[in-house]
Amino acid sequence: MTFLRALFLNTAALFALTSTGWAETISIPGPDGPLEGELITVDSADNIIVVIPGSGPIDRDGNMPAFQSKTNLYKQITEALAAEGIAALRVDKRGFFGSEKAIADPNDVTIAAYAEDMVKWVGRAHQEATCVWLAGHSEGGLVALYAAQSAPEGLCGVILMAAAGRPIGELLIEQMERNPANGAILEDAKAIVTDLEQGQSRPLSDIPPALHGLFNPSLQRYMMDLFSHDPLALAHNWSGPALVLQGDRDIQVQPHDADLLTEALPTATRVDLSGGTHILKQDVAGNPFATYTNPELPLHEDLVPTIVDFLNPQD
Repeated sequence: MTFLRALFLNTAALFALTSTGWAETISIPGPDGPLEGELITVDSADNIIVVIPGSGPIDRDGNMPAFQSKTNLYKQITEALAAEGIAALRVDKRGFFGSEKAIADPNDVTIAAYAEDMVKWVGRAHQEATCVWLAGHSEGGLVALYAAQSAPEGLCGVILMAAAGRPIGELLIEQMERNPANGAILEDAKAIVTDLEQGQSRPLSDIPPALHGLFNPSLQRYMMDLFSHDPLALAHNWSGPALVLQGDRDIQVQPHDADLLTEALPTATRVDLSGGTHILKQDVAGNPFATYTNPELPLHEDLVPTIVDFLNPQD
């Protein structure tokens, strides 16, 4: 998991998507400039899903150009849901890509700030459909739970997709422990995470070179805030509908995290994606990173039907 930040160009376009939906670039006011997203409207839609991106410089489609990661995950989800009669909105986080001008420094953010933006997006999405559903992927799950605390008008529920059930610092160390190649730097990483959890920054001179990218001082303010949040505490405070989605081949977030979230959410529905990765696609045997780099791979076959059934339960 990385917490680096990047910038991109702001664009605007309007184009036909399908016979049932239209895709349109829209914006709402941000702190210093506009926040941008892509709205897919569907005639007479009762529900609209708002996709919250995961960590790092990831765009509204689910891609990280700075790391040669291209999945098209969020684009595929929203377009597939539109085909099922569900409106959708995917957004760029403040400071990135289409929302570049929303703040001067994309690293000067907090989970509360991201959640504040999502509450505004809920208000905009509510203009399109009666029920708004916040769908957070990975770190976006934490943002979804935080935003739900204020119960914005129109919010009907949350969808947590490969979301952490533990503080992110703990999850980060667990990820590093699973890779034997990290043995030489593991104790240093644990000590740095402990410092950040206690609100203490580390100068670059006190960080091993192998960890410079992960714990760069420019990122530490955000990481101190990120590590301070317990998703279970937020989950206990959300009594509305919740769907917890988890792949059993996820190399970043474990099924145990989904267990914890399901237990903490009073009305949770838990669905496991057999063979699903962190990118919510079917694992490719012998290539654990294939779903991170091949945007042509389809969504897990159970993902969209599960969301559709959750939003439109049969009596």
